[in-house]
Amino acid sequence: MAAALRNILLLASFTSYLLVPSIAVYVPSEAHDHDHSVPFHVDGAWSQPDDHPVHALFKRDAPTTDGVTYAQVGSAAWTAAYPPAKPDTTKLPQAWVDALNAATAAGKIPNIPVAKLVNGNPTYPAGSDPSSATVCSTTVQCKLNPDVVWNAPDGVFASSFDDGPLPPATKLYAFLQQNNVHTTHFFIGENILQNPNVFLEAFNNGDDLAVHTWTHPYMTTLSNLDVLGELGWTMEIIHNSSGGRVPKFWRPPYGDSDNRVIAIAKEVFGLTTVVWNNDTDDWAIVEGGQTSAKVEQLMTQWLTGPKHPGLVILEHELYDQTVQAFITAFPLIKSNGWQFMSLAQMNSSSPYQNTASATGPVTPDPDVIVNANLSVPPTSSASPTLNSTSAAPTSTSGSSSGSSSSNKPAATGGSAQQNANAAFSIFDSAYLQFKKRISILTDISLLFGFTEVLFLIHPYLFMTYYLVNLNCM
Repeated sequence: MAAALRNILLLASFTSYLLVPSIAVYVPSEAHDHDHSVPFHVDGAWSQPDDHPVHALFKRDAPTTDGVTYAQVGSAAWTAAYPPAKPDTTKLPQAWVDALNAATAAGKIPNIPVAKLVNGNPTYPAGSDPSSATVCSTTVQCKLNPDVVWNAPDGVFASSFDDGPLPPATKLYAFLQQNNVHTTHFFIGENILQNPNVFLEAFNNGDDLAVHTWTHPYMTTLSNLDVLGELGWTMEIIHNSSGGRVPKFWRPPYGDSDNRVIAIAKEVFGLTTVVWNNDTDDWAIVEGGQTSAKVEQLMTQWLTGPKHPGLVILEHELYDQTVQAFITAFPLIKSNGWQFMSLAQMNSSSPYQNTASATGPVTPDPDVIVNANLSVPPTSSASPTLNSTSAAPTSTSGSSSGSSSSNKPAATGGSAQQNANAAFSIFDSAYLQFKKRISILTDISLLFGFTEVLFLIHPYLFMTYYLVNLNCM
């Protein structure tokens, strides 16, 4: 009888132990119209090496279990965090400048003269051949640099669009979603700043985000620091507005780059340079330099032609006419046997350096970059979401732009994931405190042997008595 009573009391005690944490821990819930994906195993092959400078530029201060409170994309606080026009090189985060200086000192940034814009064309000083292996300007189609992507794999239509986000692009986004396909958007930083809702629509659709600089300049005509600002701030606004995703690709405006600019992008920010192998000139339709009929003719020619190499066609989400040109040509992609892929995902790649997609969670890696010096209450479970994901950078020239904390950044698959992480963290902490606090009381109670009375005093003590006797703790 005593044994049966003991078993019943043990069951009641253990049941109470299991229920209490779920009652005591408050986890706020939020309704979202997007999917929260479960974490996945990350293949490090597509990410930058752990010692790459990009991982040290914008460390996140908040540990994984706390979450981060972000300024809402499009809010005044979000807007104020970024340059309103051309980036000021005297106000660049010091971490970016330090990374550039380190790469330069290590001989990783070629000492190539800055080009000047002459009659609309980047022009180098006498003695600098843009076609040479030393300069290798992509403007003159130099293809000697192996770090530049020109072609897609055979049979692949690698889809991408430049110059967004802009209002006419919403028709494109809807069309892509209706046809269950995704593309890569090479976004301009200023356009993100001015069109936050359009940006969020592209991101919420699950499309891939890439860098197209902050103000769309000829990159070879810029100093090293100017290149740093154009790339860095665009990465920054994409990162802080997408739940912490670090872009992996960039495309130089006008296709203008060289070994110096390509090296800065790669060595400082971990960016891969992408150009194209076919140009529609669709951007000139509105200006009269191109026609929709001519664009349709070109698209038909390429889509009905050879599948070696695959297609990387320059298209723009600038105007209704450029969007419609793609929509008109779209049926030919499937009917001619092309494999439609987002450019950033060809070659089994990932569009980001720290997560595999727009819908997957950000890798909980201590080296993921985040430029946010945020103060978060220790018990907060707030987290970035797909419609409020931006953190304001706080650094200025002369001070580090981020903490070098080794704490892992919060996974950003959505606030449901963050809340779960917070709940488990609180549970683990409470459990450890519970073990320490009852250890002495348990030892005292065991001296008297009043186990049944112990249950009546506190079921946790009773349970601990049995666990101790069973060597479970």
